[in-house]
Amino acid sequence: MIVGTYEGIDHGLRTGKDMGDIGTVVIDEVHSLKEGERGHRLDGMISRLKHYCEQRAKERSGYDGAQYVYLSATVGNPEWLAEQLRATLIEFEERPVPIERHVTFADGREKLRIEDRLVRREFDSKSSKGYRGQTIVFTNSRRRCHEISRKLEYDSAPYHAGLDYGKRKQVERQFGNQDLAAVVTTAALAAGVDFPASQVVFDSLAMGIEWLSVQEFSQMLGRAGRPDYHDQGKVYLLVEPDCSYHGSMEATEDEIAFKLLKGEMEDVATVYDESAAAEETLANVAVAGKLAKRLNDRMIGDVPTKHAIGKLLEWEFIDGFEATPLGRAVTSHFLSPDDAFLILEGIRNGKSPYEQVAALELADQEL
Repeated sequence: MIVGTYEGIDHGLRTGKDMGDIGTVVIDEVHSLKEGERGHRLDGMISRLKHYCEQRAKERSGYDGAQYVYLSATVGNPEWLAEQLRATLIEFEERPVPIERHVTFADGREKLRIEDRLVRREFDSKSSKGYRGQTIVFTNSRRRCHEISRKLEYDSAPYHAGLDYGKRKQVERQFGNQDLAAVVTTAALAAGVDFPASQVVFDSLAMGIEWLSVQEFSQMLGRAGRPDYHDQGKVYLLVEPDCSYHGSMEATEDEIAFKLLKGEMEDVATVYDESAAAEETLANVAVAGKLAKRLNDRMIGDVPTKHAIGKLLEWEFIDGFEATPLGRAVTSHFLSPDDAFLILEGIRNGKSPYEQVAALELADQEL
């Protein structure tokens, strides 16, 4: 069994690794296809993985390809997506651990008092399986994580992407051992760390300066209540009426709360700009050569293959239907064209590796 991120598996495909006779492919969180940053890479990876299995089936007698299973709890257009993926749709709407949902209106100061009370009450209770209740508090900034954690009476810890690896692992271990009543986190936790929490509290319905989407909210809400641990999950939305966290935010927190609770999932589709189209076409050329157009055509998004090929030739990332050494370096390191040009410019100007990294970081911040 191989368990990997989308990019980890894709790196093996882009660099020609032998993955053996793959029997089953399970792709979790397939709604990531709609994400601007990773969606096109997942779309391309699925097409490349199918190509790998098809080519292997042609070359090896006794191997007839792979079964594909796509999982998600938050797809607004499941029939369309299943058709695009050439999959059979199976919908399962029962939840093994029921969830209670509560909405409480409160201002910023009241939220802290309510969170402390909720955390204490939950940790003082035990499920029929013998587990204490533990809480995940979601908020919209790292600073707020630390502020809330300091104000909670019972043991808690902040958890976000700004902490080093060792600290994050320590918090995960403490929570798993029930040494912590709560973790206070940004959206980083929702991205994949599995804490056995019985209760989720939303201190904010924003992620940075953007309101949560229905998909993001549903993923976070779903952290409350675990089979074999809890009898039920509890979710509390602490909503500040007429509040927004940035001047650019449309609507207010109370309006967003009821939109999220209504739960109409957004459609899942992959949108390609020139950069994404070039990146995936280059990867498909590196993997499949002249068959790259076939890989492009079966991807979920509409990829302008002719335009992308023209750009890749102009940039000297490909020569005919083969990736150049430069093109292989770009695709094996998952570089966007802009990042590749920035690195090339730095090399020509004699910049040190540290200066290169600094330039890339600054460019990302400007975006």
